[in-house]
Amino acid sequence: MHSRSDVSPDTLPIELTEDGIEVEYLDGREVFYRGVPTPVEGSVKTAPGKDTHVLVTDKSETQGVLVYVNERNTEDEILEETGVGRVVLDDDEETTVFPGVAVSESAMRIQIDADTDAVDGRVFVFEENELGERSFEIVPPGTTDDDSTEE
Repeated sequence: MHSRSDVSPDTLPIELTEDGIEVEYLDGREVFYRGVPTPVEGSVKTAPGKDTHVLVTDKSETQGVLVYVNERNTEDEILEETGVGRVVLDDDEETTVFPGVAVSESAMRIQIDADTDAVDGRVFVFEENELGERSFEIVPPGTTDDDSTEE
């Protein structure tokens, strides 16, 4: 397998609908994350070994940046053509993917922490594999009844 590197994201058009979130890549293709994201306070920790995507919108909620975390299958050039970013983390490493949004990896789990006061828009996390997908929105403290996201 070829080594993969970090790729900076571009701003992409998005549409929030009652059925999910649509993201249009720079090459015109689209991806649709189905379902209404579950609100969680402050952070999300994914299940082990899941593909993790982080979408941060702007205030208008019509555009945002999409970053894949620890995705190692897609060639760098393909991500650059689509406008999707990527960060590759080692175990126990942390990095900032957007001002106010940090990701870290530990024991094959990705943790996404968001300072909702520092983010102008919204923060969504998508966790998926061939068996299914889950989506979350990180919201300010005090806005949900339950902030547990671990399996």
